[in-house]
Amino acid sequence: MSAYLLLRGMKTLELRVHRQGESALELARFLEQHPKIDRVFYPGLESHTGHEIARRQMRSFGGILSFSLKGASANVNAFLERLKFVHLAASLGSVGTLAGPPKTTSHVETSEQERRELGIPENLIRYSVGIENVEDLKADLESALAGL
Repeated sequence: MSAYLLLRGMKTLELRVHRQGESALELARFLEQHPKIDRVFYPGLESHTGHEIARRQMRSFGGILSFSLKGASANVNAFLERLKFVHLAASLGSVGTLAGPPKTTSHVETSEQERRELGIPENLIRYSVGIENVEDLKADLESALAGL
């Protein structure tokens, strides 16, 4: 059964990865212009420090981005609780969009001081884009940000 599911999933992998990359770029551009967002980290953005290298080396910039919220780090939980179309999880690979702060996902075993030394702000959110309609994801982000 596992082999069957793997083979079945491989048939649509290219379509899913393409959709995730397109949506991630559109969401990164949307977030970069939002007044409640401090900074967006995505190599597809011209403002990203590694954009030129990524542009030369990649066909797509991927489906994962991160962004930091303006204001107190307490805004992270308030923001995440308002998301309706996103699953809060540590994984970064799914057909559904996933989100979470590094302090409770990828860097849960590091202290706040260690994260600061690594350049990971406490108000950072990792966002792995799924294959949902990008307009629905934008509306979800907008609604969650409006509540801050």
